[in-house]
Amino acid sequence: MTGSRPASHFQRLYQANPDPWGFNTSRYERAKYRQTLDALGDRRFSAGLEVGCSIGILTRMLAPQCDSLLGIDIVEDPLSAARSRCADQPQVRFEQMQVPGQWPGGRFDLIVFSEVLYFLSAADIATCARHVLHCLMPGGAVVLVNWLGQTDDPSPSDAAPDRFVEQTKTALRVTRQERHRRYRLDLLGSAEAAPG
Repeated sequence: MTGSRPASHFQRLYQANPDPWGFNTSRYERAKYRQTLDALGDRRFSAGLEVGCSIGILTRMLAPQCDSLLGIDIVEDPLSAARSRCADQPQVRFEQMQVPGQWPGGRFDLIVFSEVLYFLSAADIATCARHVLHCLMPGGAVVLVNWLGQTDDPSPSDAAPDRFVEQTKTALRVTRQERHRRYRLDLLGSAEAAPG
């Protein structure tokens, strides 16, 4: 597959199962979320963005570290569950938008792509990278989490994070990288940020 997965692909998945990846029940997902939060440490963020937030489980976990947090997803189907899950977090909001053709306004000091980049083509990953470089605040953090299994998605395994890192290398550096049996986590920071 060369083009990005269309919205209709995800609409079909959510219509068949409101939690198609088992976010609520999967031990794999829980462990991955713990590692994502661990990578961020106890740092506080003024404005977070989660691309591909789905039903909002990771969003809910990120919320206490963010003064404001926007979760976006390609389809509306999962966002009602996400809104319910985060109803007690007034700093969190959700919008339906299809990246990279749509991208939120504003600037962010945390941008999370958790298991979403591999659904995008190389060209769309490059466009996402340009958006990130434009809207990431100095000293901001970008988290990439990608499943390492082989699929027929446009950018499987290491291809997605490698493409993103290559497209942002003039302004961002990888400050932490972890390879687990089933996924890879990359934490990127702006090059002018002091090592932390």
